[in-house]
Amino acid sequence: MKISEAIKPGNVFLDVSASSKSNILKFIAGKAAAALGVSAEDVYDAVQSRETLGSTGVGSGIAIPHAQLNGVVSPFALMTRLSRPIDFEAIDEAPVDIVCLILTPPGEQSQYLKLLSQFARQLRSSEVVKSIRSATQPEQIYEAMTGCER
Repeated sequence: MKISEAIKPGNVFLDVSASSKSNILKFIAGKAAAALGVSAEDVYDAVQSRETLGSTGVGSGIAIPHAQLNGVVSPFALMTRLSRPIDFEAIDEAPVDIVCLILTPPGEQSQYLKLLSQFARQLRSSEVVKSIRSATQPEQIYEAMTGCER
């Protein structure tokens, strides 16, 4: 599975205003629900349930909330760059301004872990993160995330 198979340019959102972790999780749940034809409440509940196990704020201003969800038929991702960083209870306690949601069908554990690993690897690259933070168009973030596939 490639990153480009899970995320599309239309699922990249720039300069989103959010005042809290809960607020941004509700925003991304709504966007994912609209794209997938599932309930926003179900998406939010699945992601929030995962957050109770430990924050998906991975450090350096990045969070990768993820969950397996009934109704999702193929891996799905979206990216959000916030207009201002927010507290996400990240492992390094740094505020978060880049949020990448990953949803996969239940029972697809290896695919789920592989996709999560690919996104995390890309987001560890300082060049990719710099491109995301300086992007003026959603397509630039998409290109930064999928450029490794060429």
